[in-house]
Amino acid sequence: MSEADDQARWTSAIDRARGHSPFLGNALGRMPDIEAMLAAGQYEDAIAAAKAAGSDIEDTGLSLRRERLALSAVLALGDLAGALPVGRVMAELSSLADRALDRAIGAVIRKRVPDAEPAGLIALALGKHGAGELNYSSDIDPILLYDPDTLPRRERDEPGEAAQRYAREIVQMLSSNTAEGYVFRVDLRLRPASEVSPLAIPVGAALSHYESSALTWERAAFIRARSAAGDIAAGEQFLESIRPFVWRRSLDFGAIEEIGRLTARIRTAHKGASQPGPGFNVKQGRGGIREIEFFAQTHQLIHGGRNPSLRLRGTRPALDALAAAEIISADDAAMLGESYDRLRVIEHRLQMVHDRQTHSLPEGEALDNVARLGGYQDATALVDDLAALTVRVAARYDRLIDVEDIGSDGTPNGDTLVDNLEQLGFADPAALATRIRSWSEGHIRALRSPAAISAFDAILPALLEALSEAPDPDHALLRWENFLTKAPSAINLFRLLEARPGLFEQLVRILTLAGPLADELGRRPDLLDSLIDRSAFDLPGDVVELIQQMAPIEAGADYERALDRIRIVTGEKRFALGTQLMEGAHDPLDIAAGLSRLAEAGLNVAVTAAVQEFEKTHGTVSGSELVVLGLGRLGGGALTHASDLDMVYVFTGSHEQESDGARPLGATLYYNRLAQRVSAALSVPTAHGALYEIDTRLRPQGAQGPLAVSLDSFVRYQAQDAWTWEHMALTRARPIVGSDQARSVLAGAITDVLSAPRDAGVLRSDVLKMRAEMAQHKPAKGVLDAKLVRGGLVDLEFLAHFLQLREGAALVPDLRAAISELARMDKLPSDMMDAHDHLTRLLIAGRLLAPDLAEPAGAAATALAKACQCRNYADLMEQFDSARRQVADCWHDIFEHRLELN
Repeated sequence: MSEADDQARWTSAIDRARGHSPFLGNALGRMPDIEAMLAAGQYEDAIAAAKAAGSDIEDTGLSLRRERLALSAVLALGDLAGALPVGRVMAELSSLADRALDRAIGAVIRKRVPDAEPAGLIALALGKHGAGELNYSSDIDPILLYDPDTLPRRERDEPGEAAQRYAREIVQMLSSNTAEGYVFRVDLRLRPASEVSPLAIPVGAALSHYESSALTWERAAFIRARSAAGDIAAGEQFLESIRPFVWRRSLDFGAIEEIGRLTARIRTAHKGASQPGPGFNVKQGRGGIREIEFFAQTHQLIHGGRNPSLRLRGTRPALDALAAAEIISADDAAMLGESYDRLRVIEHRLQMVHDRQTHSLPEGEALDNVARLGGYQDATALVDDLAALTVRVAARYDRLIDVEDIGSDGTPNGDTLVDNLEQLGFADPAALATRIRSWSEGHIRALRSPAAISAFDAILPALLEALSEAPDPDHALLRWENFLTKAPSAINLFRLLEARPGLFEQLVRILTLAGPLADELGRRPDLLDSLIDRSAFDLPGDVVELIQQMAPIEAGADYERALDRIRIVTGEKRFALGTQLMEGAHDPLDIAAGLSRLAEAGLNVAVTAAVQEFEKTHGTVSGSELVVLGLGRLGGGALTHASDLDMVYVFTGSHEQESDGARPLGATLYYNRLAQRVSAALSVPTAHGALYEIDTRLRPQGAQGPLAVSLDSFVRYQAQDAWTWEHMALTRARPIVGSDQARSVLAGAITDVLSAPRDAGVLRSDVLKMRAEMAQHKPAKGVLDAKLVRGGLVDLEFLAHFLQLREGAALVPDLRAAISELARMDKLPSDMMDAHDHLTRLLIAGRLLAPDLAEPAGAAATALAKACQCRNYADLMEQFDSARRQVADCWHDIFEHRLELN
């Protein structure tokens, strides 16, 4: 272009601005120096001068208004002259918004806390601002977050109060329309739960929202999000934290239907002209700007989780990346990209006239004025150009959302579902696709309505992705089908899961990582309700509180209802504890203690109910009662999800007595039948399932002896006839049901038996013989068998029990407390506490997350390590090996016998 031509285009641009845009004419009149630069074609100098406008003004709001006015005018003239491409214009306007937000944040903070840096206050840019595509009169839609720990504030200010004050002042500084105009209109309605939430949101609360409660449209909004101002590093860290929420690895074809529904709503609600002409909206109209943006974002949502190259904010870069990945054609990318730029230019012309946020073509002379400002001959030329653009865009966009591309079950027709399943690594994608479609063809009751199918479709992509990553995808899929088959209604469930991504992710992890929990959920889908409330992640209260919760709700409830209530409460809380363990929410040692309190409470309520029912027929035995002695992990207060309840039934009083009911029984028969009733109450399955396996083989004379024995007989047997292994088991005995007096008498008798003098040599010989026989007949069942593997928990228990019996000391049923006391007495090395804790955590977590005790892989290994409070699986195994070596060394020191660790 010659110098004369260049001069002519700048002269034409300035003349058109003065002749057709009151806003630009006024701005140029206020900036003669900048106008002179533009007239000379020195637009880069003019841009630099515009950015410096207001730099000598101390008032931040006024300074920003001067800069915004100058820069808007310069960019508009460069645009009209054809010197600045629309991409440059949008980028400069977006950078201005960044600077304005950042300066406003700094100003409001320093106003209250002089010299403070704007740490702890974050402005995330969304929408066109986040994409770097602002137009001349755009709102900006930031989300303001704050860190309560680092936000600068006065000493007397609460962090939340300070953050809201700052947010209000930022909006006021930028949005107020003064004699100098405004900087940017600020819209904070994209923040989480905007109808009820404060203007600035704590970072932690925002993370919780996006992990658990965010809706589908919020996910799409964050495709273009970036940390724009304030504490930018903290903002980038936040965006990285929610990346899995935005970008899912599954091919999310549900996004197509969602975008289609949104488009239909927009087109239906749009009151303007349907074709280019007066009243046509270049943003929302058919074939307009928004449809190109939706086109790009829909493909990004579908494929971006698996292809990081598509995670771009700008519309044109996203289209080019989609073409490079061969997801769309190069021709479509070029056509849509060029159309996008031209539509944005027309949008800018509309807004240049009066600096108003408008997207619709005006009527009559006003439309002709816009056309001539943009360099068209007249309004007809503008409308014809716009019509040619929008018809091409609309045709391509309609193919994207065509309902014929979506099957009646909400899944894509053709081989799309098969392709998705193949990419996810399923062994037989075609067969699985047929199986999935069968779910909504009447095979599953909960999926027989269009509403249920539509709701299910929204969660299907993420479900398939998660199932594909399970250690056993086929088994996980079977668990899902079982759960779905048992669910009485699916619509509310699916909508809940869609609205609560955090709950959905928990469900998927249960199905894929925690087989015992998944099986229980398959039997009782209602257990999922127990996770809705955040209190599900609280540990159970004490035994008294749990007993109160298990009491029948209805006064005078019959025996069966009383037992059902125990099952309901116990089932819900065991399920919640299992979820807590899976999520690593609490130390497994605390989970085990919670499971024990739960069992103890259930046993007390079951005994009370059984006694009351039994007494209706057989009366009572005067001066006598049933006492239940817990042993093993129940007695030690450290149950796992797979634990049996090791119990011994003892009754007080004379065995020669008789009950006083309508059908009297001798005391021994009375309590044996009552004990059978109690065992059945806890172990016999009902509609609410079975609670526990009951093991009573540790009673005197084992399976050959009576189920319940008198207290005198029990004490006599233990003192005179019991074997060493029975006394070892007795070290973990704890009376858990009975009156305070009866439990105290039984506990005292046990202590007397255990503290009796022993021959250390005989004891040692018995212990070594028993452990050798046990190792021969019960070897480790897998690499993660922390109980039976040599150097594992059984060896540690044998060490502790040997020392307890030899010394007659540390006679407490809690193994950890016993080890601690023995270490204090210098009978065990102090590192046995660490060995115990790691081995026990692995036992507790492994029973739930690796019940086959084989080495897990992928997400299962990660979950197991997290539950055991280890950095990763390698760290878990290193600590496991270290604990075993510690136990083996101690075994050698005490028994002068070396364990063979393999």
